[in-house]
Amino acid sequence: MTSSKRFKTGLVALATATALLLAGCASATPEPTESTDALPTLTAGKLTIGTGEPAYEPWVVGDAPESGEGFEAAVAYAVAEELGFAASDVVWVRTTFDEAIAPGLKNFDFNLQQYSITDERKAAVDFSSPYYETTQTVITVEGSAAASATTVAELKGLQIGAATGTTSFAAIESVIKPTAGAKAFNSNDDAKAALEAGQIDAIVVDLPTALYLTAVELTGGKIVGQLSGAAVGDQFGLVLDKDSPLTAAVTAAVDRLRASGKLQELADQWLADYAGAPVLK
Repeated sequence: MTSSKRFKTGLVALATATALLLAGCASATPEPTESTDALPTLTAGKLTIGTGEPAYEPWVVGDAPESGEGFEAAVAYAVAEELGFAASDVVWVRTTFDEAIAPGLKNFDFNLQQYSITDERKAAVDFSSPYYETTQTVITVEGSAAASATTVAELKGLQIGAATGTTSFAAIESVIKPTAGAKAFNSNDDAKAALEAGQIDAIVVDLPTALYLTAVELTGGKIVGQLSGAAVGDQFGLVLDKDSPLTAAVTAAVDRLRASGKLQELADQWLADYAGAPVLK
């Protein structure tokens, strides 16, 4: 073989090796989970997320979801990342609890403020798969007629309230079944104020909220106990517009976070201090 042929053969070999190397590098580079350009969000290139006004701990720290601190704030940013959005591309909006699950177009791509997944709500909105599961819990204040209760039967003759339209309210009606009926309030704040004023004997909220309220916001706050039974277990899902084109992608993102252990990691980080409470028999 002449030196000219050897030179040409070497060039071909070098080009082939370079092509193989580049192909190997390309295959080792992970593809983005989702293309943000392909997702039909309210604003192109942005992900608009709704939460409550105000948003409470441990779900959102300091009523500042943009900080990413608190369980739901952290979950929101984790979902955004799974969908291919940078934190800087997340836009927060506020809604009331009821308006986010009412029929009609939304001002958010998804909303999270401890929305329990129910068949009734599914008639008006879409839900992602669950990102958290909890139980309903009865709380009161020292000196209340409910403070010494250790069974559901002891609560039946008392005044028990919760925010209307919530699974907490439904749990009062289906599990406690108080003689006077469940007392309805527009919000947890209103129910808490009635409890502090002595207008009712106890209120029902989800467990993490129960532990926060009794430890931080209620003077002499006391956990009476969790309401046992599968019927009162809550699964929280992200709320989307009915038949939203984003539902499948958002659900897949939540599923990946659950499978990877990320949801549990975030729960351990933000809800570790909110675990454990007696169960009412």
